[in-house]
Amino acid sequence: MLLPTKADVARHLGDYREWERLLLAHPADSSVRMRFEDTAYTLCVLMGECTARVAADAAELYLRPRTTRRARPPLDLRGR
Repeated sequence: MLLPTKADVARHLGDYREWERLLLAHPADSSVRMRFEDTAYTLCVLMGECTARVAADAAELYLRPRTTRRARPPLDLRGR
């Protein structure tokens, strides 16, 4: 499966969050609602999710830095 670049995900998630804040501040503004819905749709397509909330969560998880695991000691197959 092809994955989007982290830069694209970060940009679209930022756009989504910005329009979400504007919509909460101006819920009756139809142009703000339309732009919010457009950014939500784009984020859904980008992340392969059906709802904006799930897509935003998936984007945040995708952008989260990976933690490094400690290397395991080699497995001794001789039973010692």
